Amino acid sequence: MEKKSVAFLAVPNSLKDEIKTFELNPLILLPVELESPELRLEKETIDLTKLSWEMILSGMLRVISAKAKSVTLPYEAAFKAGDIVTEPEMAGIPQEWIDYYRSFIFSVKPEIYHEFTSAAIVKTENGDFDMALEISDILEGLFPRSPGVLLNKALILEKRAESQEKNSRGAEKENAQALEAYHTALSVEPVLPDTFFNAGFFFMRHRDFARAKDCFTRYVSIGEESEDLSDSMLGEIPDEKRKQAQKIIQEISGQCLDDTSYREAYDCIIQGNDEMGLLKIREFLEKHPKAWNGWFVLGWALRKLGRYANGLEAFKKAASLGGTSSDIRNETAICLMELGDHKGARKELEHALQEEPANIKIISNLGVLAMKAGNKNEAAAFFRTVLELDPADPLASHFLADL
Repeated sequence: MEKKSVAFLAVPNSLKDEIKTFELNPLILLPVELESPELRLEKETIDLTKLSWEMILSGMLRVISAKAKSVTLPYEAAFKAGDIVTEPEMAGIPQEWIDYYRSFIFSVKPEIYHEFTSAAIVKTENGDFDMALEISDILEGLFPRSPGVLLNKALILEKRAESQEKNSRGAEKENAQALEAYHTALSVEPVLPDTFFNAGFFFMRHRDFARAKDCFTRYVSIGEESEDLSDSMLGEIPDEKRKQAQKIIQEISGQCLDDTSYREAYDCIIQGNDEMGLLKIREFLEKHPKAWNGWFVLGWALRKLGRYANGLEAFKKAASLGGTSSDIRNETAICLMELGDHKGARKELEHALQEEPANIKIISNLGVLAMKAGNKNEAAAFFRTVLELDPADPLASHFLADL
């Protein structure tokens, strides 16, 4: 969506008396976001009778957001009344003006942090990640290096990556951006307890158990060193979450998942180097033969290499050692399907679907299984369900076209 134009204007006399909570500086131009082209009578003439404080606030927020995202320029552009600028040109706006706009906004909208944070959360929950990130950029400009703003940005980026993966799409770029956001949030002092907690789960999801363990350990230590914390900080460390973190630490240690060979094996496989991943995970299992996660990764590598019988045995071993994730059932089903055991594959997929009813990968595999069994109507129903969850899913569209 094309962004609206922003014009810089001298403070109109008609507006000087409309605000009592902030002293206007006539030497600093006001950025105004133009709502429609008809507000511009000529190239550099604005119809001031249609000017509103809302347009000025929107203009200020646009400038602050653009400045926060831009690379610092070796010069400051010279602005004059009537200038209409593009997004890159905003990088040249004097820092004095940015500070002035920020103070103005805090004066007239003192609750903007909570209002915009709530709006970003709602947009994220609705899957409107672009708008959520746009709001986050504004907050980052208003509250530079705010621990809360940085954590929320990391959460938005993580949710976007999860959405991509859930819909069976590549999410390398999105995950990299989320990782960078977590690194930034973890680098700002003081680090919020929730930053350690959420970053721990992010690293868990990416099988980086060493960093996950470190984050959860630091989260637990905050609760244990409560005498150094304020009451407001203590309120952010519920006992239930601390116990959850302690349990995860014990599981990582018990499974020896912070062993570097596990992480190396996972990275190799995710990058498509399955043979090397196979060697690395076998090194890990020689040291830790009872780690179910290791057997799962072994099965994953074997399945990708087309060694379905061996992969099936590895997945069975993972389940016997306590692995209960739907991923194990889904991978087991793929191996059974390829080995011709359609009944067994369907049983595994149906169990997995009970655990994750909206998992597109599982529903797609049920569709593929129905196709292999010659049940075209049932297969089409599964693929239509996939498209209801994700209208852009390419595999479901492809299979439906072939039915």
